[in-house]
Formats: sequence, structure tokens, C-alpha cells
Amino acid sequence: MADAGPYDNEDDTGNGTRGGTSGGEDGGRRPELSEVPETLLWNLYMRAAEARRARTVLADPKAVELADRVDYPFEETFGPPSPLLSQGHALRVRTFDTAVRAFLDEHPDGTVVALAEGLETQFWRVDNGRARWLCVELPETAEVRRALLPDEERRRTVARSALDLSWRDEVDPARGVLITAQGLLMYLRPTEVKDLIAGCAERFRGGALVFDAVPRWFSARTTRGEMRTARGYSPPPMPWGMDAGELPKVRTAHPAITDVREVPPPRGRGFYYGAAAPLMRRLPAIRNLRPTMTAIARFS
Repeated sequence: MADAGPYDNEDDTGNGTRGGTSGGEDGGRRPELSEVPETLLWNLYMRAAEARRARTVLADPKAVELADRVDYPFEETFGPPSPLLSQGHALRVRTFDTAVRAFLDEHPDGTVVALAEGLETQFWRVDNGRARWLCVELPETAEVRRALLPDEERRRTVARSALDLSWRDEVDPARGVLITAQGLLMYLRPTEVKDLIAGCAERFRGGALVFDAVPRWFSARTTRGEMRTARGYSPPPMPWGMDAGELPKVRTAHPAITDVREVPPPRGRGFYYGAAAPLMRRLPAIRNLRPTMTAIARFS
């Protein structure tokens, strides 16, 4: 497996397409989502749990507000929020925030295209008052997002699969484009990952894509159903994984990809996120043991 390319993983996926929202007794919204789209609720749960902490690594009042509004049995489904998992998720989120803020510093009127961001509240954390924001969501998640986070003048949602590259026609690249794919690529088939990256590079010259990946061992465990929470929730299979050492091979997806590099997360609280995790990233022998890696690919 070490010599395989980043698009050569097991070709299987558990994606689904049903869903929507229904009204809760208290006026909240009850999302009804299929297997992969339902992970947006886990992401919201982890983010809000970390944001509620007194010494949080992620200030995200919008996530807390949203989690309180959603009519969903978070703890019954996912178990009590794990401080380790929630902090790790929040640090990954901050890594994406850093990349988006850097883009907006250079392109204050640019467009951020968020592929399958679900109920991510990044817009409220990084908005500069000028940027355009396009969310590309499956129809079922688009319905949920629009119900809970209605579109505004500079932020809108397109109901379309990220793999349907016609979403590119909705983007004006004149003032710069940054595409984010947070918590998406691992749920796609390897060939789909390659085609999506190539499609972004082909259309948005001078732009960039920020994405995250799980290592191959983690991908393999999810496809075997070996990852479960304390309450028995099992995340959907993640057919695509990529070890840290394979990152340069992403350039083979398209000639316009000129640079691919890892975006290091910030240090967090405690021994693991404050000392051990940063050290693991620097040691080649163990850096593939990390559960996630965030990277940026730039297009010429």
C-alpha cells in the first residue's frame, strides 16, 4: 500500500440521497438525513461541544446556537461528546479557517466555494463583509442548510452534488476563488476524488483547494465497520485515504496543480494536542498515524 498512488484505494462508498427536515414540537428543525449526509450533525455536535468549553480552542457561538435549535438526539446517537475528539475536530476546523482568512486577506472580494459543508458555520467566523460564499450541497443537505441557515445576499446554497461539475458555472473567478472540501473527499471513490480535484484545477487557474484526508489505515477500518462511538454509532465507510507521504502525488491529478502542501493545525490544550500531535507531524515514522491531515493545492 505504501507505493500505491493517492487514488488507488478500495473503490466503495456508502453515500445516500434521501432526506429533508421536519418540524419539532418546540419549533426546532428535525433533520432527516441519510448515512453520509448525517455526518454533518456529528460535525456540528463536536464543534458546539468544544465551543461551549471555558478554555475553548474554537470560538463558535453560531454553532452553539445552531446545535441548540436543531431537534436531534445528539447524545443518544453519538454518545457523550469526547473532549479529545471535539478538540481535535475544532483544531481541524481552525486550520481551514486560517487558510480561508489568508485567502481573503489577499482577495477581499473573492469567492469561497464550500463543497458539502453541511451545517458548518465558518462564514460567521471568517467573513470580512465583502466576500462571496457559495455552498454546494446535495439536495437533502441543501434543504436542511437553507431551513436553518437561510441564504443571504453574499452567501447562497446550490443544491447539487460536488461531483456534478456544473456548479463551477455558478462561480465568478474574476476576484479570486478558494474551494474548501472539509470532511468530504474521504467519502468519495478514489476516481471521484481525482476527477473533482482535476475539475477544480482546470477551471479555476490561479485558485486553490483546501481539503482534508484520512490515512489509509483509518480508511480501511471504516470500510470494515471497525470505528464506533461509545453508543455504537458507526461512521459511514471512507473509501479514500491518503498517507502524509503521498501528498505530492496529488499533483498528478492535473498539470495546473503547481504546489501541494500540508497546512499544520494550531497547538491545542493538554499534552496530546499541545505536545504529542505537533511532534507526530514531524516524525516520518509515525506521522501517518494521525487521524486527519489538512492540505492546500494551488493551481496555476
